[in-house]
Formats: sequence, C-alpha cells, structure tokens
Amino acid sequence: MNSLEFARQHTEQFIARRRDLHKHSEPGWLEYRTAAFAATVLTELGYDIKAGAEVLDLDARMGLPSEAVMKAAMERAIAEGADPEWVDIFGYGKTALVATMKFSDDGPTVAFRSDIDSNDVQESDSPEHMPAREGFSSIHDKAMHACGHDVHLTMILGLAEYLATNKDKLQGTVKLIIQPAEEGVRGAAAMEAAGVVDDVDIFFGTHIGIDKNLAGCLACSDPGFLATSKIDASFQGYSAHAGASPEQAKNAMLAACTAVINLQAIARHSKGISRVNVGTLEAGTGRNVTPDVASLKLEIRGETTEINDYMEQRCHTILEAAAAMHDCTVNITKAGSAPVVMNSDTLATEVQELANELGIFKRVDFSYSGGGSEDCAYFTRRVIERGGQATYMILGSDIKAPHHNPLFDIDEKDMIHGVALMGVLAEKYLKSK
Repeated sequence: MNSLEFARQHTEQFIARRRDLHKHSEPGWLEYRTAAFAATVLTELGYDIKAGAEVLDLDARMGLPSEAVMKAAMERAIAEGADPEWVDIFGYGKTALVATMKFSDDGPTVAFRSDIDSNDVQESDSPEHMPAREGFSSIHDKAMHACGHDVHLTMILGLAEYLATNKDKLQGTVKLIIQPAEEGVRGAAAMEAAGVVDDVDIFFGTHIGIDKNLAGCLACSDPGFLATSKIDASFQGYSAHAGASPEQAKNAMLAACTAVINLQAIARHSKGISRVNVGTLEAGTGRNVTPDVASLKLEIRGETTEINDYMEQRCHTILEAAAAMHDCTVNITKAGSAPVVMNSDTLATEVQELANELGIFKRVDFSYSGGGSEDCAYFTRRVIERGGQATYMILGSDIKAPHHNPLFDIDEKDMIHGVALMGVLAEKYLKSK
C-alpha cells in the first residue's frame, strides 16, 4: 500500500484525531494534553521519544506564561484525559518532543516538523462555521486552532504511522519534531539550541492554508517569511494625586505614548521590507491617579535578518529615550524571535517533481512568498548551515477565513493529501546516502 492509499484508508481516523485536537486547543507552552497525546501515540508506534527538558534549552525559551497559568493548564489537561506522567515531563513550559525511528545505519536522517499551539482567539459559534456546526469547536476560552496547527500534528502522526507500518522497507533515520509555541515565534529557538536538528540531513517544514488562492495546490518552498522580533516593554514611573500634586509625578503613560508615536516614525530600510506594530498598550490605575505603570507589546519584521536587527536596535533606542524624557524607567524583554526562512532550491525542485508525480494537486508551484514570519526558520537555517538541505512547503487549502480569524477552517481532504505527500517524501529520502 502506497502513502496515498494509506492516507485515504485512514481518512476517518485522521479527521477524528484532528477534530479532537481542535476541540482541545492549547496556547503556546501550555500544550500539555496535546503533547501528551502525541507522545502516547508515537510511543505505541514504537518510536524512541525524547521530551521536555531533553529537547529544550530551557534558558532559550521565550514568552513563558506565569507559573500559575501553567499549573492550571496542567491540571486541566489531566482532567481532560492527558496521561499525568507525560504532563509531569512536559510541565511548566516544556511541551516539546522529538520522536525518532532508526531503520538502518546506511541512510540519511530525515526530519519533519509540526507546531502544536493554538491562537489567542475566541472561536466563532456561528452555524456557518463547520467546527461549531459539527460540534468540535474549542472548549477553551480564547484558545482556538485558527492557524491549522491541529492539522499539522495530525499529518505528522499520520506519517509516523505510515512509516512504522513500512519500516522494513526503509533505510536511515526519521525524526519527528513536535514544537510548542510557534505563535509569537517563541518555541523553535529553544529546540534548535538544544541541538535537535544537528544530525539532520534533510528537513521538511509544512504549513496548511496561508492563501485561499492556493486551494488544492502545493508550493514547494516559501522564501517570503520575514525575520521578526517580539518585544515587551514595561514603564515604571511615580504616581501622585492628579489634582493636588501632579508635578510630583513621573507619568509612565506619557512615556509609553511617546514611545508608540516615535516607533511608527522609524526610518524604513533601503535594502528591503520592514515592519513595526504596537499591538497593545495598557497603562494607569485610576482616573485621578497620575499613571505610574504602563506596558506595551510590539513586533518588528524585516525582509532580512540585517533589516530586522536594524529595526530592533532603533526600537530599543526609542523605548529607552521615551522613558528618559519622562523621568521613568523601562524594562525591555524579547518575547519571541525568528530569522528569515532559508530553503534549499535543489530540494524544493525534487519535491516539485515528486508532488507532480503524485497527481493529487491542482498545481505544484516551486515557491510562494506570503509574508508573515515562522520560527521553523531556526531549524531550516541550522540544517543548511551544517551542510544539509531544508525546505518549507505550503499545502494549499480552501480556508474559510483568514488565519487567526474566529471563522478559520480548512478543507480536511487537503490534510489527507498532506499525509500522502509526506509519505512520498519520506520514502524518497529514507534510503542509502
């Protein structure tokens, strides 16, 4: 049985799995039920599992929730059926795992990566939204798989089952990288720093959806992802009575507002695209109290890592200067980051040939440039820098709304095609070097 026949035969199983993951959406670093489920399935299939602190540089994690939030999420995961032993391993922001199956010594190491976190989105309950209509909308408040990561994990687990079924026909080693906290580009850096791709010869990343115009199609590489940094800034001033003694105050809100205005005024770079956006600003404690606290969350992006570094340096200068202008202090924290995604043209060309031969896509493009950012970039860069090949593919689907929208959904048949494609790619490269 080839991978397409396998994927089609298991369609009902894969759809049920995807819908269960969708229903139990979990945000970054809180994916305890999701990670425990993946670990259980992969263990039963005979994969060697390394998990938690084994595959993370704990100091390189970014944007961790508070311990109280993490503890509550762990308890919820167990209440929803997660194995407590796995939850303990993944606990407190260690929801990463790598599943390895070695077929023989004579062959390359081929890796596939899936992200697993949800978005901070309240899912729609509209009857036009298929998950709501079919009863698998997220049961968690303000947590929704509005970017398709439930699909990504379903495809990786489908691939895992296919390879385990055909292990006697393969050579080399497969590594399945299950990564937390892609949203906000917070998770991959810590796994890359732990060395999880240092032995990888061939690496594949995949994203479903992206552009409705790609429905039913495949793009074999995506060089359009921008480098990015996510920055949190907390201003501290000094409060005073707004009517009786305003001159004694140090207004943190004014400092933050000064920063917001001037961040938008950063000169754009002559060498390519740059972006800056302040997404949230919170300040003050009461109507008649001069604000002594303010915080903002911002992001910057660049067409190259050089441009992103330029934007980041300018942000720091402006944040610090705005605080000084109002006699306040500011604490600046990097909450996430990613370089540009590197792709190997030779590998993408081979993927294009194999995908065309598979005959299930309306069109197979060599590349697609859609913007946005993706911390899988840490993996592709590391593999290519160490002499391997890597590509990041876009699996088109008839998305029902833009990514990160409460009405986002995919066409599940494209997920089945994704399993088939991954199976073909794995069989191609899991052979003698």
